[in-house]
Amino acid sequence: MRRLSVLDRVKRDRVYLLLLVPALIHYIMFRYAPMFGIAVSFMDFNLFKGFFGSPWVGFKHFEAFFTNPNSWNVVRNNLILGLYKLIFTFPAPIILAILFHEMRWKKYRRFVQSVSYLPYFLSTVVVSSLLIMLLSPSTGFVNKALKSFGYEPIYFLQKAEWFRTIFITSDIWVGAGYGTIIFLAAMAAIDPQLYEAARMDGAGRWKQTLHVTLPGIMPAIVIMFIMSIGSVLEIDFVKAFLLGNPANMDTADIVSTYVYRLGILGGSFSQASAVDVSMAVFSLLLVYTTNRICRRLGDTSLW
Repeated sequence: MRRLSVLDRVKRDRVYLLLLVPALIHYIMFRYAPMFGIAVSFMDFNLFKGFFGSPWVGFKHFEAFFTNPNSWNVVRNNLILGLYKLIFTFPAPIILAILFHEMRWKKYRRFVQSVSYLPYFLSTVVVSSLLIMLLSPSTGFVNKALKSFGYEPIYFLQKAEWFRTIFITSDIWVGAGYGTIIFLAAMAAIDPQLYEAARMDGAGRWKQTLHVTLPGIMPAIVIMFIMSIGSVLEIDFVKAFLLGNPANMDTADIVSTYVYRLGILGGSFSQASAVDVSMAVFSLLLVYTTNRICRRLGDTSLW
């Protein structure tokens, strides 16, 4: 059989390649082209002089970031929230998907699944506004419930120790339902004969989940875990900005809000860019290391 040339394969798959064009244009325009802006972090950028008129200063802004004692509190808050996301937010869709999979009443399962998807389609502004209203010390539902049980109202958003709990809990509520889609698809690919063999061996539903379902979706779990590691430092700026205030700034101040103050409010574009580049490099190292560990321990990895 004659091996097809590249041109022949392009002609054969031209319809599928055309479908890729909008996605390629999007990534080129909004992902790769802006990477030219990384150069800003190595210069004292002046908006009026532009890229070619601003002086180069090397690693000056990187050194300023790493030697600034305030920056370490920001990085620490970011890392803690990222770690909490891995510990609590990442397993939530897996657990929920297993529960959906074990439901035998299909109509009820479809209804619950549809309801669980809804929060994902709410904008972050709406979610943050709901949290502010629900947690209000005077009119919020949560504090009204506490008062009915004889407790004093809690100023949730005025206390730094509550910010991380509120942030991660709302992340689970918003993303858990939608995140089940990938794992439910992986479960659908599991051979039903494996469940039948497990039942014949006397395995109950818990044992079937432990020895059939979880191993069956493990490749999907590993891939999603590696991708989650890459976004461990990508904490939602909008929600952190809307829920943050001077009272809870000790835990609410993260890298993205720090960059916003430096770049947008302070006009220090070069320093803000240096912070972002530093976090991107750190995320890349995390993904690369995690991928190597997963590849060494098993057969599943991103590359």
